[in-house]
Amino acid sequence: MTDLPDRLPERAAHFLQKWDLRQEGPPMRGRCALVLPVRRTDNTPAALKVQDVDDETVGEPLALRTWNGDGAVRLLAEADDGTLLLEHLDATRTPHHLPDTREATLVVAGLLARLTATPAPPALRRLADLARRLLDEAATVLPRLDDPTLLKDCVAAVREVADDPGDRLLHWDLHFENVLAADRAPWLAIDPKPLAGDPGFELFPALWNRFDADEILWRFDAMTEVMGLDRDRARAWTLARVLQNSQWRIEDGDPPLPEHLEIAARLLARTG
Repeated sequence: MTDLPDRLPERAAHFLQKWDLRQEGPPMRGRCALVLPVRRTDNTPAALKVQDVDDETVGEPLALRTWNGDGAVRLLAEADDGTLLLEHLDATRTPHHLPDTREATLVVAGLLARLTATPAPPALRRLADLARRLLDEAATVLPRLDDPTLLKDCVAAVREVADDPGDRLLHWDLHFENVLAADRAPWLAIDPKPLAGDPGFELFPALWNRFDADEILWRFDAMTEVMGLDRDRARAWTLARVLQNSQWRIEDGDPPLPEHLEIAARLLARTG
């Protein structure tokens, strides 16, 4: 996608005109999206988000419509090419900047408790399919490591829960910087990569953000308590995220990240 930087500003200009929006500041560029602060004809602030649609982002408008502002940014308008008009949030304030990482973790946990209370619409991708692919690919990917023992333990944990993958609406990527402050609520989630599945699959980003090995178990326990999760199942689905990220890196020719392996090791070492 080498033409991404050129194409998105052109599309943004098109929708500024089409939706009668006035740009009100410099654009913000994420990994795969361009976001412009704008004002509508009634002078209310909003955000124009221009992005390409892929397997992860295709469900974003459906998820935002389903949540309807309950814990997440409100969707104001959408186009078939993935362009979204969203309510205005404060992009300068995120839990990432909170001095206390425990406070930041609890912010994410509280939002996830609200978001995952919602049943997933049928059209979304399913954690069941993702788990099956993870297990199938592990047989060919993990032997590339000198010592795949830890990730094989992750595979074993995933096998125990793969037949009961859940049906809640998941955000999938709720890290500290995908939460912004708002006028109508202290914090709201943005940028979902939604799927249907078990809420335990949501914990991994907050365990890795501002990583501190000695905080892994505190964060895990706090999030499972706030979200009302079974800890054994949440541990297994968190290990699925470690496995997923590690397999992506191995397929790219890189070793798993030490932080990810530390998360798995600490969760697997716990006996209670």
